[in-house]
Amino acid sequence: MAGDQDHLTHLDAAGTANMVDVADKAVTRREARVQGEIRMAPETLQLILDGNAKKGDVIGTARLAGIMAAKRTHELIPLCHPLLITKVAVDIEPDPSLPGLVVTASVRVTGQTGVEMEALTACSVACLTIYDMAKAVDRGMVIGNIKLLEKSGGRSGDWRADET
Repeated sequence: MAGDQDHLTHLDAAGTANMVDVADKAVTRREARVQGEIRMAPETLQLILDGNAKKGDVIGTARLAGIMAAKRTHELIPLCHPLLITKVAVDIEPDPSLPGLVVTASVRVTGQTGVEMEALTACSVACLTIYDMAKAVDRGMVIGNIKLLEKSGGRSGDWRADET
């Protein structure tokens, strides 16, 4: 479960929260991919896929919200660095077996710190936007299973979630 760190990097020796100094870190290409889902009634999923939601294009709006959120992660999460993100992609696909939508967010940067938080934020906000746009017909939607699938770059190297 634990990574290659033996301590929490945002805590100093006294246990006080602080922003990590990345000045001495190498500038490398860093990427992260996150996936989450929003479960809903089959009728809600069909309404969204048919483009008949009262508020408009649910999937297109959620995709845009996720992209915008990734770029503002440092304003939402304390101690995150503002980054010059080079790429954000948010893909939203139906999964009738849930039933619901699967949201995958990918973020890339060339910099001194990773983009896991940006990808997690993009995925989360896209799911929240779907909920907001469809809540008039289905307040029972459930957002969940938001997880890092993989990350690459940086001192800690590449990481991929177990497929189990």
